[in-house]
Amino acid sequence: MTPTYSIGQLAAEFDLTTRAIRFYEDMGLLHPERTGAGGKQRVYSAKERTRLRLTLRAKRLGLTLQEAKEIIDLYESPRDTGVQLSRFIEVLTAHRQRLQTQLADLQANLAEIDEHMQEAHALLAKQPSKNNI
Repeated sequence: MTPTYSIGQLAAEFDLTTRAIRFYEDMGLLHPERTGAGGKQRVYSAKERTRLRLTLRAKRLGLTLQEAKEIIDLYESPRDTGVQLSRFIEVLTAHRQRLQTQLADLQANLAEIDEHMQEAHALLAKQPSKNNI
């Protein structure tokens, strides 16, 4: 018998709220079985647990949820592994370029801050000391 998990168990294991898990479900990243009266109880399979783990890994990498979904869905489709890996490389390359642009922007901002701080320190050094007044 394959293991199953409740939403509470997954939330505790991955340190998430149940609301976050339901959000991932709404985004199409998770597809739990529904049981109980009116299908209100969610039952997650080992496969869904893995999808959640991969979603969180993609999120840590800074990928969008849509990018994560696309990549995870590729691995579940009957497509060729080469196609999957090529698309994964494309997504990672685009994300890496976005991060490099952000890094360059941050470095420019830091350089500008350093310049302003140097100017402020120089002006402060020229000020008469309050002890001398």
